[in-house]
Amino acid sequence: MAVKNQVQLITYPDSLGGNLKALNQVLIEHFSDIFKGGVHILPPFPSSGDRGFAPLTYLEIDPSFGTWEDIRAIGENFDVLIDLMVNHISRQSDYFQDFLERGRTSEFADLFLTLDKLWEDGEPVPEDIAKMFLRRPFPYSAFTIKETGEEEKVWTTFGKTDPSEQIDFDIKSRKFKQLITEFFMNFKKQNVKIVRLDAVGYVIKKLGTSCFFVEPEIYEFLNWIMDLADSLEIDLLPEVHAHYTTQYKLAEHGCWIYDFILPYRVLDTLINKSSDDLCQYLRTRPEKQFTMLDCHDGIPVKPDMDDLIDTTEARKLVDVCLERGSNLSLILSDKHKSDDGFDVHQIRCSYYSVLNCDDDAYLAARAIQFFAPGIPQVYYVGLLAGENDLEGVRKSTEGREINRHNFSIEEINQALDKEVVQRLLELIRFRNEYGAFNGKFSVLDSPKNEIRLAWEKDDQSCSLFINLQTNKSVIEYRDEDGKVVEYVI
Repeated sequence: MAVKNQVQLITYPDSLGGNLKALNQVLIEHFSDIFKGGVHILPPFPSSGDRGFAPLTYLEIDPSFGTWEDIRAIGENFDVLIDLMVNHISRQSDYFQDFLERGRTSEFADLFLTLDKLWEDGEPVPEDIAKMFLRRPFPYSAFTIKETGEEEKVWTTFGKTDPSEQIDFDIKSRKFKQLITEFFMNFKKQNVKIVRLDAVGYVIKKLGTSCFFVEPEIYEFLNWIMDLADSLEIDLLPEVHAHYTTQYKLAEHGCWIYDFILPYRVLDTLINKSSDDLCQYLRTRPEKQFTMLDCHDGIPVKPDMDDLIDTTEARKLVDVCLERGSNLSLILSDKHKSDDGFDVHQIRCSYYSVLNCDDDAYLAARAIQFFAPGIPQVYYVGLLAGENDLEGVRKSTEGREINRHNFSIEEINQALDKEVVQRLLELIRFRNEYGAFNGKFSVLDSPKNEIRLAWEKDDQSCSLFINLQTNKSVIEYRDEDGKVVEYVI
């Protein structure tokens, strides 16, 4: 299959140069030997909100970004990973607009989850909603059908507006399965190698449950979509923010998972100068994971870190992050807050800024990520050691814009001149090319103010040593002649 044990890039289609053609040129000119694992292009489709995550269709590319031809051109040199928001689609999509026009007579009516599919009279029951993991005050939106003037309430898990821009699918409907199959067949045609199933944890709606990762129904859905992807030789990456035990269940089911625990663990280790929790985690985690430190949202805290952190200590860490310019995403549902009221969902920041723009600390963080078993992903802002975009937050009033700066070609060239970026590129090359990373991983014993990690395969071996007091990182490895070489990161 497509997944390669090498470093991937995560980027928006317009964040490195302005469009997909520019992205391809930047990749070829500067990063041809860097992102051998591929490129995750965040949603390049026509969208009505949430920076691409409210797509109108998956059959077209937003013209402001380019065309499918541009995606295929990138795919000639880099495996392409694309998102599929398997839970929902834009209310501006042709499918939902037809439903808004014709109501229940629309050919797409069954594609959506009208509330009568859950409650007999179509009226939501507060006791049922109280059990749900909510992402907005109510999990539905009301719309008026143009032809009849009747009101229809449909399920909308996400969305900051009312009514929401993101309309949930009814995954039980035949029309849904036809549509998803059409989308996947198009991905295959466009040479897409990996599909991330965004928000897959929310696809099952069942009264009496949290409506999040509902078992066993979620596995039935995953089995169906995994079979579809397998038939087209496409790998799947389910995206689920949940208690770590939920992630581990996915891993047991044979899925790739995201390591949403590592970003917080690394941050905590470097700020508090103690490796105990990180090393314990690295000894026990599943290995079939995609690793990351930064992304288009933030550093996961709740629910990903539930039962793994002491909330009193977590508050102290969050306070340090706030002092360094971060902002927070908070949990909406009281049921999912900690008993003491701790409610931090994500810490939003550039990873370079949250480490105080300390080059050595930042490279130590990346070294830990690259030594942890899994497929490392590097977000484009992190690639260029970008700092918190406070102006972007101010202009947009969207906290996530702190780590979503779009780099012009000139800004990319300036960033490439920075020593920290050149050191990071050298580290990525080592991770891509040294064969021991396909072997056996071990966490070596060390005092809590140090980290020692190692890989071994055949006659190749390498070990990472980090002094947490100084943040200095050194890799020792055996070269082709069997000589031990010291590489100071």
